[in-house]
Amino acid sequence: MIRKLESAFPLLPVLTLSIVLLASAGDVPDVRGQSPTYWPTNGWRATTPEEQGIDSDLLAQAIETARQRNLSIHSLLIVRNGYLVTEAYFFPYDGKRPHDVASVTKCLTTTLTGIAIDQGKIKSAQEPVLPFFSDHKIANLDQRKERMTLEHLMTMSSGLDGKAQRGEPTLWEMLGSADDVQYMIDLPMVADPGSNFVYCSGGMHLLSAIISRATGMKTETFARRTLLAPLGIREIAWPPDPQGVNHGFGNLHLLPRDMAKIGWLFLNRGKWEEKQIIPAEWVAMATRPQKSTGNPRDYGYGWWIPKSDALVAYEASGRGGQQISVLPTKNTVIVFNGGGFPTSEVMKLVTPAIKEHRLPANPQGAARLNAAIAAAAQPTGKSAAINLPAVARLISGRTITLDPNWMGLTSLSLTFRSAGEATAQFHFGPSPKQAQFGLSAKIKRKGPFNESRPVGLNGTPIISDDGPLGLPVAVKGFWEDDNTFVLEYDEIANINSYRLRLSFNRDNGNGVSVQASERTGLFDEKFSGKIETKFIISRQ
Repeated sequence: MIRKLESAFPLLPVLTLSIVLLASAGDVPDVRGQSPTYWPTNGWRATTPEEQGIDSDLLAQAIETARQRNLSIHSLLIVRNGYLVTEAYFFPYDGKRPHDVASVTKCLTTTLTGIAIDQGKIKSAQEPVLPFFSDHKIANLDQRKERMTLEHLMTMSSGLDGKAQRGEPTLWEMLGSADDVQYMIDLPMVADPGSNFVYCSGGMHLLSAIISRATGMKTETFARRTLLAPLGIREIAWPPDPQGVNHGFGNLHLLPRDMAKIGWLFLNRGKWEEKQIIPAEWVAMATRPQKSTGNPRDYGYGWWIPKSDALVAYEASGRGGQQISVLPTKNTVIVFNGGGFPTSEVMKLVTPAIKEHRLPANPQGAARLNAAIAAAAQPTGKSAAINLPAVARLISGRTITLDPNWMGLTSLSLTFRSAGEATAQFHFGPSPKQAQFGLSAKIKRKGPFNESRPVGLNGTPIISDDGPLGLPVAVKGFWEDDNTFVLEYDEIANINSYRLRLSFNRDNGNGVSVQASERTGLFDEKFSGKIETKFIISRQ
């Protein structure tokens, strides 16, 4: 697992899951595009969807459908005209702790670059990269690398040899190195800067290092002072690399409500409480196409710009279903979090609910929406009587040693304490290079470590609160057949969700075949294991 930060998150106020019914809507705008009479620095105000021209029945249907399809969605928030009209959290995420926003982080990193330029700490987006690292000895130095600018990093067109195929191997190679920044600036050039779009998370990490060097403080500190604090955003976590550089490419953790604030700030062209937090010109540059990607969305400065979507002007997206979508013509911001689901599928369910004008009150629709939100917060698994197969008793408590694998998991054991609960013991060694960090796959660690988790066996995971970064994890398991046990380990707000399918060999009593995967696509592999003491599984 990832190592914890030095301090855990303080407990946050419980967020309501209901839609607030206002007695009076006198100060609520009924025409799209109008500004609210307040700023949500100290919290969002809520109205019924109909008061902001949104259909409660269609929203309820969207939430019900997402749940029926077992989509791994964690949150859905909709802000229109500055008012929170929908806020739903899906079990096991409850919205009380900051959620990893993955590559949504990139739009924050580029935004901080714009603020640093506005403050004169960085000259311009066209400033060369290498002078910021004059204290480094740089390998593969050539004229192309010397021409690489900050804008090239922001638009994914640096020309560095970044491999963007599935899993983004260059990112993992960087994270597996002794010095992330040194690894990136040492990469050879394979193209002229600015010539090609190649998705490269490591370039954003260089940008974070540049922000830190230019401002004289950690990127997180600069973010808190110049961007987050003015918006009232306080509860964050932003892991650094071993040299203390915050991950410019991802792993920033924000509350969903605070993600909506970022979207609302951009929708208002960088203005907040009569103060220009981000230069309006920078907002315009960041959210317009800077590079053609060859995909349905082009790329700005950390923001994606859909080519054919008439509603969404730009959006920040991250692995697993993290998204801030900005719809200026509807004066709307939509926020998602997830653990591996297609955001486009839910957007197609949500956007038809957004109408042009205020709608008549709809008590039945509001009740249906409230019921859908309440149901989403509950487990979907059905409790059932569990009959443990004979092999469960035979393997209980025994150590299963494993062949090298992506996770760096060297062994595990399962102890079946009752029909409804088990305990899983995980043992990690120094991770193989391609694996990096064990189950968490996020932050560097040193040396072997162990972890114990309770496992729910009746269809509902058991949640424990001491996971990576002090955030909860949920673990459940089930017997697929008499000789096959499936273990599911969900890091929830840390996105990653792992599945281990353990098949116990009937012909070779101590042999185990393992099929392991991660729900968002980090890996999918097969490997073998061996139970410490040989025994024979009965064929009867």
